[in-house]
Amino acid sequence: MNQNPRPSFELSRRQLLRYSGIGVAAVAGSSFLTACGEDGGGGGGGGGGPQASGGTLIHGATGGGAKDTIDPHQPVTAADIARVCNLYEPLLFWNNNYELEAALAESVEPSADAKTWTVTMRQGATFHNGQPVTAEDAWLSIRRVADPKAPLSAGGQLSQIIDFESSKVVDEATLQIVLNTPYAILDSLLAEYTLGIIPGGEFDPANPVGTGAFAYESFEAGKTSTFTKYADYWGDAAFLDELVIQDFADDNAKVNALQANQIQTLDNLPYNLIDTIKGAGGGVLEAQGGQWTPFTMRVDQAPFNDVRVRQAFRLIVDRQAMIDQTLSGYGSLGNDLYAPLDTAYASDLPQREQDIDQAKSLLAQAGAEGLQVELFTGDDIGSVAVPAANLFAEQAKAAGVEVKVTKKTPFYDDDYLSYTFAQDFWNTRNYIPQAVVGTFPPEQGGTYNETHWDNQEHRDLVNAAAKEVDEARRAELIRDAQEIEYNEGGLIIWGFRNQIDAHASNVQGLEPSKYLPLGNYKFSKVSV
Repeated sequence: MNQNPRPSFELSRRQLLRYSGIGVAAVAGSSFLTACGEDGGGGGGGGGGPQASGGTLIHGATGGGAKDTIDPHQPVTAADIARVCNLYEPLLFWNNNYELEAALAESVEPSADAKTWTVTMRQGATFHNGQPVTAEDAWLSIRRVADPKAPLSAGGQLSQIIDFESSKVVDEATLQIVLNTPYAILDSLLAEYTLGIIPGGEFDPANPVGTGAFAYESFEAGKTSTFTKYADYWGDAAFLDELVIQDFADDNAKVNALQANQIQTLDNLPYNLIDTIKGAGGGVLEAQGGQWTPFTMRVDQAPFNDVRVRQAFRLIVDRQAMIDQTLSGYGSLGNDLYAPLDTAYASDLPQREQDIDQAKSLLAQAGAEGLQVELFTGDDIGSVAVPAANLFAEQAKAAGVEVKVTKKTPFYDDDYLSYTFAQDFWNTRNYIPQAVVGTFPPEQGGTYNETHWDNQEHRDLVNAAAKEVDEARRAELIRDAQEIEYNEGGLIIWGFRNQIDAHASNVQGLEPSKYLPLGNYKFSKVSV
């Protein structure tokens, strides 16, 4: 976390509520305040003592709309992700330290050349309909995700590397995945939260069935979804009887609901409200991971089809000011590269800093003086997006660039991935899977390529790194790929935000996670 000191002055609670935009009336008589103790900053949630079973937890998530989904393989918004993480499970999990651990698979083992992988299924796991989870279910789920004709979120790279004819279900407990090329990190792909295993690989939107600690009860797009405790869950049973995930149009409404005790948890707390929540007796959960909210420049459209313009925009950004003002200091510097938790992260590349004179020079060389651009943003990207967009527009004026900020509600509609200049949000991933999903063209596995970047040299390096069994050599290849992206890519990654979530003081069991909000949304571990 950035160590810049917080302001030394103190405000009354009424002043804090006023300046943060939270209505005092919604808070004054709430049971949130009267039920909570004075210490609201705990990392694990709630007080001491054993966790109680029973009750309902209502989680608040910003965003959502008519395009909300409960499909395990196509989540987009934070609300979507929270739903699929509780209803479904992949073969492996990323734990809170961003390390792989067993889930529906007891083991996933490669051959010496990393071309044949053997998946051994967990015994005793069942779907919510009571059927046992088999290797056949795993294989058909993978086939749905990795359909070469229409790969879904987790299937972009899988669709390119799996030999579908040679792969086979050996028996109910064993799946053999044969690849058409060595792929040394297949296990990391099988751990994506977007690769939940479903019975027979069939998704029924009217009756979705998974293996998670909670089973489906109801879902209304853009509004709410309800899940109930699955009594026969293979792991530790949930403490809660019921989990409700509620959509909110904006962050202030979500925070008001927490303080009025209408919800008990929320993800992605606006950074300027951390002290407000603590002062009102709530809990704040902080994790240092690899989450980022980039600006995205389409490299196939003017003005960003000129690399000089892209580099100029990267030099316009005052990165430390972004962290200080939009993250309240809760973040670390970015250098237009993602995956800071990857051991191969190219920390040796020169740290970019704001350089207005050089930005002006590059724009002049590109014939783009007096440039006017429209920047699309939205509340459902996350609390940092709109403030970051407005701050960038201010910073750009010094370089003679006029930025019109357009806020869309919802942002994630049919126009998503078509904007010339916009923002997006990403959670923690290592470099190779993130490069594939976010920078490869669709026909090569890129399902969310916002910049429409298509660089064959970069792709070849990423693919070669994925095949490389020798970790040192793989790191060299990744380093070379990052340098190309650093010089030519279409992302402005100004910083990595600490994950900040909030909860009522009677919530126990939450743990910070480097991967996803609220301890990877594992509400099975939570009690109220």
